[in-house]
Amino acid sequence: MIDPAKFALFIGVSWALIIAPGPDMFYVITRGMAHGRRAGILSAIGVVCGILVHTTAAAFGLTLILQTSVFAFLLVKYVGAAYLVYLGIKAWREKSTFSLETPALIVKSHTLFWQGVLSNVLNPKIGIFFLAFLPQFIDKGSSHGTMQMIILGLTFACFGLCFLFMVGYFSGTVGGWLRHRPRYAQFFQRLAGGILIGLGIRLAVAER
Repeated sequence: MIDPAKFALFIGVSWALIIAPGPDMFYVITRGMAHGRRAGILSAIGVVCGILVHTTAAAFGLTLILQTSVFAFLLVKYVGAAYLVYLGIKAWREKSTFSLETPALIVKSHTLFWQGVLSNVLNPKIGIFFLAFLPQFIDKGSSHGTMQMIILGLTFACFGLCFLFMVGYFSGTVGGWLRHRPRYAQFFQRLAGGILIGLGIRLAVAER
């Protein structure tokens, strides 16, 4: 059983981390603005599922592979960076996303979801972060350390889903507003693409 005091501290720290602007938030905002509320919400769900992958890996020690293997870390990092840059270039070049003749539903649900998952899973720094973060709140003398880390990971993911769900919804509202104002739409479309490209470059040049 997790100590109540540690769990309360974990909740406070988790919310502080979740609401701080970061790659996940920016990713959900760009997808929501580009394709509407539905896209923002599905992207948020995908990102949180990616968080679950990282927390589960941390709980079972799989993230140690990324921490100890330079090759594995660099491989995942550069694949993730290339993927974000690809999404950014695609968004930058797309000229019809905000067009009134192009509804947001044109983007398939599973595509939006899996793009969200991959944008998170392919960032090895997130996995290593959870490997360092979660153990600080478990009972070191307990024989159920793995289960405690899973519970903490699920709790963090639930909080993240609540917050990113709202971010996706309201960014989709902005996207809907832009669809009726094509004069500004292209600027924000390219801004969204530029943010994704920037996130990819940031991941590529980040130190191990």
